[in-house]
Amino acid sequence: MSSIIPTNEQAALDLLATPGCALFLDFDGTLVDIAPRPDQVVVTPELLTSLAALQQRLSGRLAIVSGRPVAELDRLLAPLALPAAGVHGMERRGADGVLRQLPTPDFTVVRTRAHALAARHPALWVEEKHGALALHYRQAPELQALCVETMADAVRGSLGLLLMEGKMIVEIKAAGVSKGTAVRDFLAEAPFLGAVPLFIGDDTTDEAGFDHVQRIGGIGLKVGPGPTVASCRIASSQAVRDALALAAATSTIGKDSA
Repeated sequence: MSSIIPTNEQAALDLLATPGCALFLDFDGTLVDIAPRPDQVVVTPELLTSLAALQQRLSGRLAIVSGRPVAELDRLLAPLALPAAGVHGMERRGADGVLRQLPTPDFTVVRTRAHALAARHPALWVEEKHGALALHYRQAPELQALCVETMADAVRGSLGLLLMEGKMIVEIKAAGVSKGTAVRDFLAEAPFLGAVPLFIGDDTTDEAGFDHVQRIGGIGLKVGPGPTVASCRIASSQAVRDALALAAATSTIGKDSA
């Protein structure tokens, strides 16, 4: 991952205001603030209003691309049911409303090691998803090295798995599937086909999304500090929410040319 110095968010917001933009949004740390536990995040009514307006004004070209399962995103964003990719692309629901799930590798060794470690350290928490497993150490940051070492060793004993480090989390997912592949698949179908993509995310798992959209002429917008391949940066998830609200209130945003 490079540590280029991105420009500010203006280029990304300019793209959002142009005809033919497609908007891809990470969830945690991007649309909502990070919480001590994933079930404690706060989704404001104002955010739901912004997303609904943007989906309409972008002619449906808005999707959530998250590490969370699609069913969990639906619960948190209800009553909206947006196009969404969950578990870093292992699940994906397009504008047709059909949920597609990729086959999962064998997580037996990883699951056993993660639960054994959490049993010895109650502050750790294991989250299992379709095609991924996350070990959270937000309540015990001093255990970071132990968590990474343990799960890296488990991955070495498994086939088809990849370890990723995020914000107070070690996540193991299927290799060859990423937020980048999820965005690629969205852009191959209506209504995203032919659009110029803007991907907004905050964590290491979003780097594949930034990389893909920028290789095809779009823009990656990194939320917060840290090294990134994204060409633009915005200060915080609150700044993202403010920008989306402003864009949603602009009647000309994303309207296709007549």
